Amino acid sequence: MKTKYLPVAVDILVELVDVLYKRGYFSYESSAQDYVDELCNDIETNLPVKLKKPVPSYFEKKYGKGTYYAVFRKSKQTCWYVIFRLFKENEELVYQVCHIENNHTAAQYFN
Repeated sequence: MKTKYLPVAVDILVELVDVLYKRGYFSYESSAQDYVDELCNDIETNLPVKLKKPVPSYFEKKYGKGTYYAVFRKSKQTCWYVIFRLFKENEELVYQVCHIENNHTAAQYFN
């Protein structure tokens, strides 16, 4: 099993470090980076065992049929929706992360 990130998903994670630090969610940029690193580690470790659901129509229009999402809860207030596709590459199952959203910006699409 392997996890790959589309460039747009990588951009979201890189930008997330800046957002978390500049908006004061973390006092230190290194703490914001640690949070994003932990999120990535959680995705790479637990995505295969998470309950996967077909994405809502809003995201299906963007990413196509056969796209799923899984929820990663990081605190009482925040969960992350990881949108991904599955495919095989050289007989290995690949989880391709297409997009990442949190409940503060995208809950209306998932409820």
